[in-house]
Amino acid sequence: MKTILPPATAPTNFPSGDRRTARVALPTRRPSTVSAVFRAAARVLAANGLYQGDYVPDVRDKEMRVPHFLRPMSIVAALKCAASGDPHRDTALANKAIGVLALRLDDGPAYGDIFSLEAHVDGWGDLPGRSTESAVAVLYAAADAVEVTS
Repeated sequence: MKTILPPATAPTNFPSGDRRTARVALPTRRPSTVSAVFRAAARVLAANGLYQGDYVPDVRDKEMRVPHFLRPMSIVAALKCAASGDPHRDTALANKAIGVLALRLDDGPAYGDIFSLEAHVDGWGDLPGRSTESAVAVLYAAADAVEVTS
């Protein structure tokens, strides 16, 4: 039986016929539903921790050399990071998740624009004594509630 070898011009082959491994970057799967965003954000917070304040500590990178998606982050930043991979990037799905969560927390926001919704979620997360565990629990509960109502 004759062995058929790929041509020597293939990007993973050397002219001598030896093969080398090629690194292939596969795109990561992002959540496609609000409940999946809540669950992904809960995992992000559980891994990185809850940050009380702006999106992430040291936004201008003056002191920290860690990528933003690996730093502790606020609940809003975790939702954005779960939806897009970047805690600063807005997406329609992240904004929808922020809105759904804002309406579940306490009495809800005073206004319905995205800035009020974000401020309401951030205000809830910034309360003194708020822990990462409580934020993760709220995100998982919100994911379960969205799945039940859908």
